[in-house]
Amino acid sequence: MASTKNNDLLDQFIGKLKFNADGLMPAIAQDASSMEVLMMAWMNDVAIKETLTSGQVCYFSRSRQKLWKKGETSGQIQILQKFRVDCDQDTILLLVDQVGVACHTGRRSCFFEEVDKKGNVQIIAEVITDPDELYQK
Repeated sequence: MASTKNNDLLDQFIGKLKFNADGLMPAIAQDASSMEVLMMAWMNDVAIKETLTSGQVCYFSRSRQKLWKKGETSGQIQILQKFRVDCDQDTILLLVDQVGVACHTGRRSCFFEEVDKKGNVQIIAEVITDPDELYQK
């Protein structure tokens, strides 16, 4: 009985969110300890429900047009600590414990390029894990 009530509450919450025309919302993953911004991806209603019920972050891959449980091919998972929604109900902030690297390039964060006011780009984070090792076929 409690499980049904929890599902009803979760469905009500998800029903209040403002998804874009494709049924997606941007989701920003931030390290729960260091507060470092790790990545941005997209979530649909099913990914949100899976994330909240399983505790492991799940996104929607626009390129593959399917659910993508973070780390399913690389082993670099994200464990949900807190799930937050902004004041407009159209952007998600996920506070996570990141296992390994967050970026497919093998860096801790996807935000590793810094651009100055003149347009000069500097790489501010080194590769930690060789991407070929992460995604062995």
